Amino acid sequence: MKANPILLQKKYARVIIEFSKSTGIMLREALDFFYCSVVYQDMREGISDMHCRSDAYLAQELRDEYNKKSR
Repeated sequence: MKANPILLQKKYARVIIEFSKSTGIMLREALDFFYCSVVYQDMREGISDMHCRSDAYLAQELRDEYNKKSR
């Protein structure tokens, strides 16, 4: 299922802000990481209706992906 592009952009912003706050990284770094992430690709493509999941869930998925890549 595809989401409304405007609503999806707002969702991205909320998830990026939550991710930045929860990891303590700068907003710019969080933004860069988000747009290179699997989470973003899945949301953009509508895979598993990722865009329907809560902001907190998506931020946690990003944290998990970030921690794996940071090792």
